[in-house]
Amino acid sequence: MLPIAQPPWTTLGKKIESKVRKALFEFDLISEPKIAVALSGGKDSLTLLYLLKAISGRGIPALDITAVHVKGEFSCGPAITEGYLQKICAALEVPLVVQESTQKREKLECYSCSRERRRLLFEAAKERGITTIAFGHHRDDSVETLLMNLLHKAEFCANVPKVPMHDYGVTIVRPLLFVTENEIREFATMYGFARIVCQCPVGQNSLRSQTKSLIKQLEEVYPNVRQNLFQAALTYGSDKCTLR
Repeated sequence: MLPIAQPPWTTLGKKIESKVRKALFEFDLISEPKIAVALSGGKDSLTLLYLLKAISGRGIPALDITAVHVKGEFSCGPAITEGYLQKICAALEVPLVVQESTQKREKLECYSCSRERRRLLFEAAKERGITTIAFGHHRDDSVETLLMNLLHKAEFCANVPKVPMHDYGVTIVRPLLFVTENEIREFATMYGFARIVCQCPVGQNSLRSQTKSLIKQLEEVYPNVRQNLFQAALTYGSDKCTLR
Protein backbone atom coordinates (compact mmCIF):
# COMPACT_ATOMS: atom_id res chain seq x y z
CA MET A 1 0.00 0.00 0.00
CA LEU A 2 1.38 3.40 -1.00
CA PRO A 3 2.13 5.84 1.84
CA ILE A 4 -0.18 8.64 0.70
CA ALA A 5 -0.88 11.41 3.25
CA GLN A 6 -4.06 13.38 2.68
CA PRO A 7 -6.96 14.96 4.63
CA PRO A 8 -8.90 14.59 6.80
CA TRP A 9 -5.93 15.27 9.05
CA THR A 10 -5.21 14.33 12.62
CA THR A 11 -4.26 17.10 15.06
CA LEU A 12 -0.63 16.87 13.84
CA GLY A 13 -1.65 17.14 10.20
CA LYS A 14 -3.76 20.21 10.94
CA LYS A 15 -0.84 21.78 12.82
CA ILE A 16 1.56 21.23 9.92
CA GLU A 17 -0.97 22.51 7.39
CA SER A 18 -1.48 25.64 9.49
CA LYS A 19 2.27 26.28 9.54
CA VAL A 20 2.54 25.76 5.79
CA ARG A 21 -0.30 28.19 5.16
CA LYS A 22 1.36 30.70 7.49
CA ALA A 23 4.58 30.53 5.48
CA LEU A 24 2.74 30.79 2.15
CA PHE A 25 0.85 33.93 3.18
CA GLU A 26 3.41 35.62 5.45
CA PHE A 27 6.19 35.39 2.87
CA ASP A 28 4.02 35.50 -0.30
CA LEU A 29 5.61 32.29 -1.54
CA ILE A 30 3.29 31.50 -4.42
CA SER A 31 2.78 34.24 -6.99
CA GLU A 32 1.74 31.91 -9.81
CA PRO A 33 -0.04 28.52 -9.83
CA LYS A 34 2.67 26.54 -11.64
CA ILE A 35 5.15 25.20 -9.10
CA ALA A 36 7.80 22.49 -9.05
CA VAL A 37 8.58 20.41 -5.96
CA ALA A 38 12.14 19.16 -5.48
CA LEU A 39 11.33 15.54 -4.63
CA SER A 40 14.17 13.48 -3.19
CA GLY A 41 11.70 10.97 -1.78
CA GLY A 42 12.71 11.52 1.84
CA LYS A 43 10.37 12.50 4.64
CA ASP A 44 10.79 16.26 4.10
CA SER A 45 10.13 16.43 0.37
CA LEU A 46 7.25 13.94 0.51
CA THR A 47 5.65 15.91 3.34
CA LEU A 48 5.98 19.05 1.24
CA LEU A 49 4.40 17.37 -1.79
CA TYR A 50 1.50 15.96 0.24
CA LEU A 51 0.78 19.28 1.96
CA LEU A 52 0.87 21.39 -1.21
CA LYS A 53 -1.39 18.90 -2.96
CA ALA A 54 -3.78 18.85 0.01
CA ILE A 55 -4.20 22.63 0.27
CA SER A 56 -4.30 23.28 -3.48
CA GLY A 57 -7.53 25.12 -4.24
CA ARG A 58 -8.45 25.39 -0.56
CA GLY A 59 -7.96 29.01 0.43
CA ILE A 60 -5.26 29.41 -2.22
CA PRO A 61 -5.45 29.12 -6.01
CA ALA A 62 -5.42 25.61 -7.44
CA LEU A 63 -1.79 24.66 -7.95
CA ASP A 64 -0.33 23.07 -11.07
CA ILE A 65 2.31 20.93 -9.33
CA THR A 66 5.19 19.10 -11.03
CA ALA A 67 7.59 16.93 -9.02
CA VAL A 68 11.25 16.84 -10.06
CA HIS A 69 13.51 14.04 -8.83
CA VAL A 70 17.29 13.84 -9.27
CA LYS A 71 18.59 10.28 -9.33
CA GLY A 72 22.12 9.00 -9.70
CA GLU A 73 24.80 6.62 -8.47
CA PHE A 74 25.43 9.00 -5.56
CA SER A 75 23.32 12.00 -4.67
CA CYS A 76 22.11 13.69 -1.52
CA GLY A 77 19.00 12.12 -0.05
CA PRO A 78 17.40 8.71 0.38
CA ALA A 79 18.10 5.68 -1.75
CA ILE A 80 14.75 5.00 -3.36
CA THR A 81 13.57 3.65 -6.68
CA GLU A 82 12.20 5.81 -9.44
CA GLY A 83 9.24 3.44 -9.65
CA TYR A 84 8.29 4.11 -6.04
CA LEU A 85 8.03 7.84 -6.68
CA GLN A 86 6.25 7.28 -10.00
CA LYS A 87 3.49 5.37 -8.19
CA ILE A 88 3.11 8.03 -5.50
CA CYS A 89 2.96 10.86 -8.04
CA ALA A 90 0.51 8.93 -10.21
CA ALA A 91 -1.77 8.45 -7.19
CA LEU A 92 -1.60 12.21 -6.53
CA GLU A 93 -2.05 13.04 -10.23
CA VAL A 94 1.23 14.96 -10.19
CA PRO A 95 3.63 14.57 -13.13
CA LEU A 96 7.11 13.41 -12.19
CA VAL A 97 10.24 14.54 -14.05
CA VAL A 98 13.44 12.58 -13.44
CA GLN A 99 16.91 14.08 -13.91
CA GLU A 100 20.18 12.19 -13.53
CA SER A 101 23.20 13.24 -11.50
CA THR A 102 26.73 12.56 -12.75
CA GLN A 103 28.30 12.37 -9.27
CA LYS A 104 30.84 9.58 -8.72
CA ARG A 105 32.23 8.28 -5.42
CA GLU A 106 35.83 9.28 -6.04
CA LYS A 107 34.96 12.99 -6.45
CA LEU A 108 31.82 13.13 -4.33
CA GLU A 109 31.52 16.14 -2.02
CA CYS A 110 28.58 18.18 -0.78
CA TYR A 111 29.21 21.51 -2.53
CA SER A 112 29.56 20.21 -6.11
CA CYS A 113 26.75 17.72 -5.62
CA SER A 114 24.40 20.42 -4.32
CA ARG A 115 25.22 22.76 -7.22
CA GLU A 116 24.61 20.05 -9.80
CA ARG A 117 21.35 18.97 -8.21
CA ARG A 118 20.07 22.55 -8.18
CA ARG A 119 21.09 23.09 -11.78
CA LEU A 120 19.24 19.93 -12.85
CA LEU A 121 16.16 20.97 -10.87
CA PHE A 122 16.19 24.48 -12.32
CA GLU A 123 16.63 23.21 -15.88
CA ALA A 124 13.77 20.71 -15.58
CA ALA A 125 11.44 23.36 -14.19
CA LYS A 126 12.30 26.05 -16.74
CA GLU A 127 11.88 23.61 -19.64
CA ARG A 128 8.27 23.28 -18.49
CA GLY A 129 7.66 26.98 -18.01
CA ILE A 130 7.91 26.78 -14.21
CA THR A 131 9.82 29.50 -12.37
CA THR A 132 8.89 28.68 -8.74
CA ILE A 133 10.58 25.67 -7.13
CA ALA A 134 9.63 24.49 -3.64
CA PHE A 135 12.27 22.90 -1.42
CA GLY A 136 11.51 20.84 1.70
CA HIS A 137 13.78 22.74 4.10
CA HIS A 138 12.25 22.92 7.58
CA ARG A 139 12.95 24.97 10.71
CA ASP A 140 15.82 22.77 11.89
CA ASP A 141 17.53 22.91 8.49
CA SER A 142 17.38 26.69 8.75
CA VAL A 143 18.93 26.72 12.23
CA GLU A 144 21.75 24.44 11.07
CA THR A 145 22.40 26.70 8.09
CA LEU A 146 22.49 29.72 10.40
CA LEU A 147 25.15 28.19 12.65
CA MET A 148 27.25 26.97 9.72
CA ASN A 149 27.24 30.40 8.10
CA LEU A 150 27.87 32.19 11.39
CA LEU A 151 30.72 30.00 12.61
CA HIS A 152 32.32 29.25 9.25
CA LYS A 153 31.89 32.56 7.39
CA ALA A 154 30.89 35.13 10.05
CA GLU A 155 27.54 35.65 8.30
CA PHE A 156 24.26 35.71 10.25
CA CYS A 157 22.28 33.94 7.51
CA ALA A 158 19.77 31.11 7.75
CA ASN A 159 17.53 29.65 5.04
CA VAL A 160 15.40 32.38 3.50
CA PRO A 161 11.69 31.70 2.81
CA LYS A 162 11.81 33.07 -0.74
CA VAL A 163 14.98 33.40 -2.80
CA PRO A 164 14.99 34.87 -6.33
CA MET A 165 17.82 33.14 -8.21
CA HIS A 166 18.36 35.89 -10.77
CA ASP A 167 21.18 34.12 -12.60
CA TYR A 168 18.90 31.13 -13.27
CA GLY A 169 15.56 32.89 -13.74
CA VAL A 170 13.81 30.91 -11.00
CA THR A 171 12.70 31.49 -7.41
CA ILE A 172 13.22 29.02 -4.55
CA VAL A 173 10.48 28.87 -1.90
CA ARG A 174 10.42 26.99 1.41
CA PRO A 175 6.83 26.33 2.58
CA LEU A 176 7.95 24.05 5.46
CA LEU A 177 10.09 26.71 7.11
CA PHE A 178 7.92 26.95 10.26
CA VAL A 179 7.62 23.15 10.60
CA THR A 180 10.03 21.31 12.91
CA GLU A 181 11.88 18.16 11.90
CA ASN A 182 10.27 16.27 14.77
CA GLU A 183 6.81 17.19 13.46
CA ILE A 184 7.76 15.96 9.99
CA ARG A 185 9.27 12.77 11.39
CA GLU A 186 6.11 12.04 13.40
CA PHE A 187 3.91 12.85 10.39
CA ALA A 188 5.98 10.57 8.15
CA THR A 189 5.83 7.75 10.70
CA MET A 190 2.07 8.13 10.93
CA TYR A 191 1.64 7.72 7.16
CA GLY A 192 4.36 5.15 6.58
CA PHE A 193 7.17 6.98 4.79
CA ALA A 194 9.60 7.67 7.66
CA ARG A 195 11.71 4.61 6.99
CA ILE A 196 13.65 6.32 4.22
CA VAL A 197 16.91 7.93 5.37
CA CYS A 198 19.88 9.58 3.67
CA GLN A 199 22.21 7.07 2.03
CA CYS A 200 24.96 9.47 0.95
CA PRO A 201 28.37 8.11 2.06
CA VAL A 202 29.77 11.64 2.39
CA GLY A 203 26.78 13.26 4.08
CA GLN A 204 27.09 11.13 7.19
CA ASN A 205 30.25 13.03 8.17
CA SER A 206 29.45 16.38 6.60
CA LEU A 207 29.65 19.78 8.27
CA ARG A 208 25.84 19.76 8.49
CA SER A 209 25.89 16.43 10.30
CA GLN A 210 28.42 17.78 12.79
CA THR A 211 26.30 20.91 13.26
CA LYS A 212 23.29 18.74 14.10
CA SER A 213 25.34 17.17 16.88
CA LEU A 214 26.44 20.61 18.11
CA ILE A 215 22.82 21.81 18.37
CA LYS A 216 21.90 18.73 20.40
CA GLN A 217 24.69 19.60 22.83
CA LEU A 218 23.49 23.21 23.05
CA GLU A 219 19.97 22.00 23.85
CA GLU A 220 21.25 20.43 27.05
CA VAL A 221 22.05 23.93 28.32
CA TYR A 222 19.54 26.00 26.30
CA PRO A 223 16.35 23.95 25.75
CA ASN A 224 14.83 26.57 23.43
CA VAL A 225 17.93 27.07 21.31
CA ARG A 226 16.33 25.89 18.02
CA GLN A 227 13.31 28.17 18.15
CA ASN A 228 15.33 31.12 19.48
CA LEU A 229 17.95 30.86 16.74
CA PHE A 230 15.26 30.45 14.11
CA GLN A 231 13.40 33.53 15.29
CA ALA A 232 16.61 35.53 15.59
CA ALA A 233 17.47 34.69 11.98
CA LEU A 234 14.08 35.90 10.76
CA THR A 235 14.38 39.11 12.80
CA TYR A 236 18.04 40.00 12.45
CA GLY A 237 19.30 38.05 9.41
CA SER A 238 21.90 39.79 7.26
CA ASP A 239 20.97 41.27 3.89
CA LYS A 240 23.33 38.70 2.41
CA CYS A 241 20.76 36.06 3.34
CA THR A 242 18.87 36.93 0.17
CA LEU A 243 21.48 34.86 -1.65
CA ARG A 244 20.68 31.66 0.28
